[in-house]
Amino acid sequence: MALHLRRTSRRNRPITIAATLTAVLLAASACGGMSDGPSESAAEAAKNCETTTKVRVVLQWVAQAQFAGYYAAKEKGYYAEECLDVTIQEGGVNIVPQQVLSAGNAEFAVSHVTKTMVTREQGADLVNIGQVFQRGAYLQVAWADSGIKELTDLKGKKVGSWGYGNELVLFAAMKDAGVDPTKDAEIIQQPFDMSLLLRKEVDAAQAKTYNEYAQLLETKNPDTGQLYQPSDFSVINLQDAGYTSLEDGVYARGDWLNEQVNQDTAVKFLKASYRGWGFCRDELDGCVDIVLNAGSALGKGHQTWMLNEINKLIWPAANGVGMMDQAAWDQTIKIAMGGGVLKGVPDSDAFRTDLSKRANDELGADGFDANGNSYTPETVTITEGGS
Repeated sequence: MALHLRRTSRRNRPITIAATLTAVLLAASACGGMSDGPSESAAEAAKNCETTTKVRVVLQWVAQAQFAGYYAAKEKGYYAEECLDVTIQEGGVNIVPQQVLSAGNAEFAVSHVTKTMVTREQGADLVNIGQVFQRGAYLQVAWADSGIKELTDLKGKKVGSWGYGNELVLFAAMKDAGVDPTKDAEIIQQPFDMSLLLRKEVDAAQAKTYNEYAQLLETKNPDTGQLYQPSDFSVINLQDAGYTSLEDGVYARGDWLNEQVNQDTAVKFLKASYRGWGFCRDELDGCVDIVLNAGSALGKGHQTWMLNEINKLIWPAANGVGMMDQAAWDQTIKIAMGGGVLKGVPDSDAFRTDLSKRANDELGADGFDANGNSYTPETVTITEGGS
């Protein structure tokens, strides 16, 4: 199941991924991880507010295009127009969004459905209020000559996984395919790059369409002196294999949402965030620049690839941006339960759509395209060494 992501760019954007990517990212995470200063547009918008509500959103990782919509909403003044003063807190290896949220140290968190529902099952009252990513992006990548073409081929192999909750969907898919990750394969702790696969220390490595897969194609093949090509790899796309699992969504605490004023604040946050994602859909280059200005450790070329792929996960949004699809939710939970990740089906309060519906209705009244039915991905070419 090859994943065709190689494209020709009309801009020929170069891309750089340093060999020390993991160390750089961890260092960036350690250096504060906050985006606090108001932009000029945000400061101007805030002048129209009698009062301003301060809220915090914690991300899953450091500043990168995976979270571009939130950075754009802040930089473009969309949060300020809703009279919100938003602090964006970066995530990292030692920062788990759902734990930060459940501890009351943020009003909103960006996280995956599966690992957040695991936390909910453990007793945390976490509620999905906006399912931004409508599609999944998990891959398991091997060398083309490895003989690994589907999940059953992982039996007896060294399988790389990041851990920190990112293994949950992979393990569920493996187990459902008849490969018990605790018995039938050797699970190797994988850094957040593709170094183990490139050194052939694992047979298959975990990747996302928008990040690690591109890292492989940005790497020079020492045998040819040219960049690796898609034909050099065998890609198991978990989505194509039937294991689509919902990823980045916006969460809040159920008890916090019991207050009507907080529900109104949540609608404002979602509305501004969705506007941010709309800007990133329609203005790719401008949005990438915002991410870079937020302190990203990755180069412009890589962030351009990433945002292009992220947009595909969001747009088009058939029922409106951030609206949960019941069938997609049910499949995500079924996969998690089938793999032994979740013990039972989350109760009916685990997600709600009314707040995103209000946000979409208000955006539509303002002329915002909340569906993006005419969205077309851009074309991006990967090259070695550029930033």
